[in-house]
Amino acid sequence: MNERETVEILAVGAHPDDVELGCGGTLALLSRRGRSVGILDLTRGEAGTRGTPQTRAAEAAESARILGALFRDGLDLGDGNLRTDRCAELEVIDVIRRRRPRLVFAPLAVDRHPDHVRASRLVTDAAFYAGLRTLETGRAPHRPQQVVYYPSTFLAEPTFLVDVTEVLQVKLAAIRAFKSQFFDPASMEPATFISSPEFLEGVTARARAFGRLANAGAAEGFVSPRPPLLADPLAAFDGFETGY
Repeated sequence: MNERETVEILAVGAHPDDVELGCGGTLALLSRRGRSVGILDLTRGEAGTRGTPQTRAAEAAESARILGALFRDGLDLGDGNLRTDRCAELEVIDVIRRRRPRLVFAPLAVDRHPDHVRASRLVTDAAFYAGLRTLETGRAPHRPQQVVYYPSTFLAEPTFLVDVTEVLQVKLAAIRAFKSQFFDPASMEPATFISSPEFLEGVTARARAFGRLANAGAAEGFVSPRPPLLADPLAAFDGFETGY
């Protein structure tokens, strides 16, 4: 993959598989519609109970292919104790300046996993500082137009929903590419929070529940500090039920 390739959308996760769970459907949808999409994993997932960093890297590459991502960058900021110091910040700034996304997806700061909470702050800060002309890094300044946040474990009231009905199975296929992490009846590795069959059922149930809010088959919800501006409010509600 081209190290100089720029994208419109950059999805960032603390660990390999985070973006698949949080916004995989949206990434697949955007890619299908001709938008350029890239992924950044902040850690190698080395603290995970199942699999190895090498296994997860291979799984992550396959998952990115399924989603239609142009690249999958990876940093090594420490799984289980994600670094948020200035050096870590500069590494994320470098990716943002190199890839130059207009929109960044990041984990929501309210979550059971401390790495997700730290990643949210790290990406938010880096996206701002990447636009400072006085910060010399050897790359031109660039500030994304917006950082929006995807929920992981805990639900949040979404600012907006994306209809992922047509790509729900693509999202699930991208998740299942991480064979070491999710349900595999043949696996001899220890059970974890995400390795039960019920966990993947919950992923589908959440998408269905979000979809129900907007009269869609499935949706992903996002939290944005600034609500999206609608050019045509009537068109935005096309397809909604009118009866009671």
